[in-house]
Amino acid sequence: MIRLDKTDGLWTVTIDRPDKANSLTEEMLTELADIAESATDARALILTGEGKVFSAGADLEAAKAGLATSSAWERLSSAITGMRGITIAALNGTVAGGAMGMVLACDLRVAVPKAKAFYPVMKLGLLPQPSDPGRLIRLVGPSRAKMILMAGQKIDAETALAWGLFDRIAEPDALMSTVHELAADTVGADPVHAATIKGMCRV
Repeated sequence: MIRLDKTDGLWTVTIDRPDKANSLTEEMLTELADIAESATDARALILTGEGKVFSAGADLEAAKAGLATSSAWERLSSAITGMRGITIAALNGTVAGGAMGMVLACDLRVAVPKAKAFYPVMKLGLLPQPSDPGRLIRLVGPSRAKMILMAGQKIDAETALAWGLFDRIAEPDALMSTVHELAADTVGADPVHAATIKGMCRV
């Protein structure tokens, strides 16, 4: 249920469970973390989903069994952040819950117009992944982070773009071509040069 395609340094990871809103089982989450940790020679990593939802986060039954608080979420987002190449979330639809972590960890986020983002940890009685609030604050600021984490607001694509949570909006049929265009310079560059520039951009 996780697909990986590799082409000339460009790795595309697709969450492929559209009948369950691409919700993640423990096995799927572990596989995503394994892929991210193994992508040492990837010049670009694209994360996307099959169907009309990027990911609803943890599968309901898996969440009840403890997946919602698993350290694997943090393992995944940390691996994405640590990559030397560019990482892009291609949001084919809404991202929710724990799946927000991998999206926040990416360098860029491109979404279709109907995509929404929400992280209902307050309502569910859960804590966000440890690194997520800091990454969210760096993108949107502390007050807007509280709108998402404490007030439980669902943020539509236009609002997310205005806030800096999303970096670009693309129509569904142009989503992947837009993402490939954004990744092209890094894919074509010397990996050390790209990693150096990425390091200079860290905050």
